[in-house]
Amino acid sequence: MSLSLESKCLHLEEKSDIRDDGKPACNHYGSVSFPIYQTATYAHPGVGQSTGFDYSRLQNPTREQVEKVVCQLEGGIDAFALSTGMAAITLLMELFQPGDHIIADSDLYGGSIRLFDNVSVKNGINFTRVNCATENLEPLITEKTKAIYIETPTNPMMNVTDIAATASLAKKHGLLLIVDNTFMSPYFQNPLALGADIVIHSGTKYLAGHNDTLAGFIVTNRADIQEKLRFLIKTTGAGLAPFDSWLVLRGIKTLAVRMEKAQENAEKIADWLKNQKAIVRVLYPGLKEHPGYKIMKNQSRGFGAMLTFQTDTTERALSILSKVRLIQYAESLGGVETLITYPTTQTHADVPEEIRLKNGITPATLRLSVGIENADDLIADLEQALKA
Repeated sequence: MSLSLESKCLHLEEKSDIRDDGKPACNHYGSVSFPIYQTATYAHPGVGQSTGFDYSRLQNPTREQVEKVVCQLEGGIDAFALSTGMAAITLLMELFQPGDHIIADSDLYGGSIRLFDNVSVKNGINFTRVNCATENLEPLITEKTKAIYIETPTNPMMNVTDIAATASLAKKHGLLLIVDNTFMSPYFQNPLALGADIVIHSGTKYLAGHNDTLAGFIVTNRADIQEKLRFLIKTTGAGLAPFDSWLVLRGIKTLAVRMEKAQENAEKIADWLKNQKAIVRVLYPGLKEHPGYKIMKNQSRGFGAMLTFQTDTTERALSILSKVRLIQYAESLGGVETLITYPTTQTHADVPEEIRLKNGITPATLRLSVGIENADDLIADLEQALKA
């Protein structure tokens, strides 16, 4: 039976009484909630025999389960659960060699930029930064170029890149296309189906969904990449712990309803913000005037719940941050609670000022991760903060 996306958040589509290694699968005593296997190692039945698990750095049943669920949602052949989103990107960079060149979007999460500038470059990987949503990437490709790395929509300026078109270019030149899909989640967007080779998630965000754990995921549909990453994750040792794996599993069960409600709220808030005199710009791909609106309609099933807006003055932005009551001034995104973030001093503090300003991140820029509260309550909170 083929399951809908909503049902896939709760159930694996294909179940078998036999594991991949030929061993009988355990039914976990009929437990509806997948158990937390809080163990570091596993006893063997005898010499040369295994239960299928040997040591939790290599694999753990709870981690394996969440990997299967995320893999199913993204339509890959394998997924890798790591301790954080940054651990996932760090592991991914181990696929590359000194001298390799990567074309990366200029507007990325600040932590990604910090990693690339301070660790990847040190390790001999070179980057060319460009607005992948608007620029022609082909002239930037050299014989050393190995990959194109994008977020879509980008963090925080909500630029939308055509995934299928970028994938076509990547395949033409034998490059990997890596897509950070954190903002949209697999519920709204599936880059692998559009031609990408690798998908990245900060599982901390929409997948876990409750601001209570850290996690990262890599998903691929290529067997050669799968083999390399499976070796790297056991070698470098940043696999997701059993309890955190269980928290993400629990969070994914409500992914569909959370995404729908949060998006509904975001659309209402974006429309309201557009009509406020103190707000000079609203960046939300669900607005028809957004330059990426048509692309989003073609490649996604929704527009998500992230939006960015510019106030008329820096003082106004700072005032909003100090005056909101229901909305919380905090980093991160994708949880059930609405969070407002100040990119200049939080998510993008380590990005050089000239790059921030070039990307459009000014001291008057605010980012909003819309949660699942009542939309009218959220608007009332923003309204009182603006008036204050």
